[in-house]
Amino acid sequence: MMLPFHLMLAQGDAAQRQPSFLEGPMPMLLLMVVMFYFLLIRPQQRQRKELEKRISSLEKGDEVVTTAGIHAIVHSVKERTVVLKIAEGTMVEFDKPAVATVIKKQSAASA
Repeated sequence: MMLPFHLMLAQGDAAQRQPSFLEGPMPMLLLMVVMFYFLLIRPQQRQRKELEKRISSLEKGDEVVTTAGIHAIVHSVKERTVVLKIAEGTMVEFDKPAVATVIKKQSAASA
């Protein structure tokens, strides 16, 4: 049975309709961006701010670990650098950003 021409056109339009915004790939892409932000970017920003706060409050006697893996005790703090005591009589000067971990002397004494 043949359909009239105007009914065939109506059926063709329904088959070729465009997907709505919620049916396309855009919502999935937006969801992935939000997940990356909350799972990766935001925690790293928080850790970085916490480390910057600890580095800015460095004082003599704090234990630190540098990015090179050197464990040392802070001997003195300058504007942009920190002098670390690695061994008895061995002092090395590092840039402050080279400090990876700070263990305050109060928490080291209580541990």
